[in-house]
Amino acid sequence: MLRQVTSLFIIVLVAHQVCGFRTSYRLNDQYTRLNVGHSPAVLAERRRAACSTRLSLADRPRLGRPNVPRAIEKQKQLQLSLFKRAEDSGEKQLCKEPRVYPQRWTQLFYLSFLALLSDWICFSVAASPDSFEHAYPGASAANLIDIFLFTNVASCFLVTDAVSRFGLDLSIKGAAGMMTLGCLLRSGLPDLSWLDSVGLNLGTSIANAADNILPDGAGEGLVEMIPDAVVDMVDPSTLTEASRTAGLEPYPLLVLGTVLVGFAQPYFQCTPPMLSATWFASNERATATATALNFNQIGIAVAFLVGGSMAKNEMGIHNYFDLISILCVLVTAGTFLQFEEKPPSPPSYSEIEKIVNNEKEPPFLESVKKLFATNGFGIPLAAFICSISITNIVGTFIDDVMRKGGITDQLHIDLAGAGFELAILLGGIVIGGYVDRTKQYKIVTLACLLATMFFVIPLGLTDHMLGDKPVLLVLSLFGLGLACGPIQPINAELAVDVTYPSDETAVESVQQVGGNLVSALMVPVAEWALNTQDYEFFKSIRPLDFDVRGDVLLLFTVAAVTIVYYNTFDSPLRRTMADNENEEANEADSIQIGDTGSLPRELVNR
Repeated sequence: MLRQVTSLFIIVLVAHQVCGFRTSYRLNDQYTRLNVGHSPAVLAERRRAACSTRLSLADRPRLGRPNVPRAIEKQKQLQLSLFKRAEDSGEKQLCKEPRVYPQRWTQLFYLSFLALLSDWICFSVAASPDSFEHAYPGASAANLIDIFLFTNVASCFLVTDAVSRFGLDLSIKGAAGMMTLGCLLRSGLPDLSWLDSVGLNLGTSIANAADNILPDGAGEGLVEMIPDAVVDMVDPSTLTEASRTAGLEPYPLLVLGTVLVGFAQPYFQCTPPMLSATWFASNERATATATALNFNQIGIAVAFLVGGSMAKNEMGIHNYFDLISILCVLVTAGTFLQFEEKPPSPPSYSEIEKIVNNEKEPPFLESVKKLFATNGFGIPLAAFICSISITNIVGTFIDDVMRKGGITDQLHIDLAGAGFELAILLGGIVIGGYVDRTKQYKIVTLACLLATMFFVIPLGLTDHMLGDKPVLLVLSLFGLGLACGPIQPINAELAVDVTYPSDETAVESVQQVGGNLVSALMVPVAEWALNTQDYEFFKSIRPLDFDVRGDVLLLFTVAAVTIVYYNTFDSPLRRTMADNENEEANEADSIQIGDTGSLPRELVNR
């Protein structure tokens, strides 16, 4: 399964890179017909004619089409400022126009897989709670997930300031190292003897190398330095006999490792908009954000498929945790070797403008105040919270939803849950690509919310004429993933757009905190409605008679209220305006790299 998921991710990235999805905003027809083959006099006359027919900024749509001569001058000033900045700093390779680099796909690959691993670890035992509770008597798989999520929320308040201080590169690498340490605490040093059985002859060599790292007697000396409270945590007497035989780590170490992974996860969840803005072109950002932001859903799917098949007993849990640790070590090693801070030059005019203006990100709490004071920020936040709450609740009660809908085989339930998570990722990539090309945030989000209301109802149908239909249930589940999942990355990008030039990480941190807190509050309410509330409709019309559970009506109501609120969105897309202004000026003035005849005189003289 993991190989298939990896192949799917690589295919999507290659297809996206080949196809390009590259479009740009154009001026009106007579303006775009400007041709560098004409004489300067003809070009000047056409520009004057085109500019004279343009509407004023006040008459334009909210995307904003600025005054062309002013935009041309502003773009030249941006180019000149960027050139001077590059000259002063010695960065001679810094381009004067937006440029993207192949390295951006490597960046996206590692951030996405780190997010996948983090949620895989979070839900690692969710598919086999009975086996886990048998291995750790008195413990609960649900409690372990709660510990992870609460740690995640706390870390979200710190991630913005950490990234601002240490940079994206060091922050991601540090979080990856912390997650790897957490995995090793949960599993212990992985048993690599299986490498010998497949003919690689590496397992024994690695074990011997590990034994030779510390001198004789170092282990005993280290134990004497550890406080008694910590020694008690790793005391194997806290394990059952079967757990000790299988090699499982004591429960307190399992909790400590889970806390470390939970603390690291926001560095992978809150930074996709920043990664997209730093590395990807303006017509690639929503797709890149959707990929990185939703790839954690694949981690949940893998947890159900792999965990359900491996973690059936104590030995299976031990091997399962070893597998996760090995994969985490490999991805972290690749991150340390290949992940980079930023490209040699910015990928968009909006990023160029931020560099030229020397924008500095304020502390997180100050950023939060500025975000909520910005007109339009609350609406994409509401849509993000709606989406993450619905997907979290459906994922949490997927077993109950499937069984009440007539699907009782555990493998089929696991496959349905994995399909739901894959649909979230696929919807984010496809619909996010459309939003990249059109910037139709509002229309697309309203359509997704409407589809969410439509697909959520069949999940709660019960025992009457339209109820208890497994095929309808599964199709609706996949449709819900395709419709509801993309709302999160699209509105993460929209929030960054309307608050430009805000801190992208702060924007996503606020959305993650809001989404996780609201989800945590809604879960017990949804559980109560799932088990106690049932409403019958069209009782007097037998062919249409059906019951709907209360939890589904709760989710339907949340989506409906969000649609009403979202329909009031009427804020300018500031980042898109910055990109458009300079792209249109670039067309109008025919400024091209290497065309010194149309560059500012200061650049030509240099």
